[in-house]
Amino acid sequence: MRLRRFALPVLLTAALAGCTDATPTGERTFSPPPGATPWFAGGPSGSARPSPASPQGSQGAPMAQGMVTGTFLPFPQSTLAITYDPKVVPPGSTAQVVIVRTADGTRVRLAVTGMVPRRAYGAHLHRQPCTSVPEDAGPHYQHVPDPKAAASPPSVDPSYANPHNEVWLDFTADARGAALVSAGEDWHFDRIEPPRSLIIHAKPTSTAAGRAGTAGPRVACLTLTTK
Repeated sequence: MRLRRFALPVLLTAALAGCTDATPTGERTFSPPPGATPWFAGGPSGSARPSPASPQGSQGAPMAQGMVTGTFLPFPQSTLAITYDPKVVPPGSTAQVVIVRTADGTRVRLAVTGMVPRRAYGAHLHRQPCTSVPEDAGPHYQHVPDPKAAASPPSVDPSYANPHNEVWLDFTADARGAALVSAGEDWHFDRIEPPRSLIIHAKPTSTAAGRAGTAGPRVACLTLTTK
């Protein structure tokens, strides 16, 4: 497996526009391309058969895209985009996750605004939706689950807790508190149990043995899908 970084100029423009216009209630919006099947299984947008006009992957297969935008507010003001630490993720800051499924794998982009300027954050996709309790989002989504972490998560073995087997979206906010980061994986999310949240952490992600994948306290959460 390999990690690919990429630039998508058209989607980049849409992402920044979406973050600027994020709804203050923290509600999510889904915007799959016309005729494409959303990346998430059974999401609010439903599903449709890909049409000939759908974006095409490198092997001619239709691409599917899902987009979630949220404004971070304390619980219970928001239940879909929650800040757990307003000093680290200020209320009113935004995040947008765009996920594209192609014939070759999965591409994920995160755009944020309103963060603490010049601060470094960790960010990963997690297995469960957000609640008022940060730990309820569960462990990182892993393409190949760490068998040793099944009974006692989290996985801290770098053989499994790494950016090739998980989706890491660490970023450093610029002088205005904005950032854009992307990652590409050569595998697809499980259709039945895809990742269901984005967790933002207080620190960059560690790669050291015994601490791999850890990134300090969970300071914000954006729900991607619900069960």
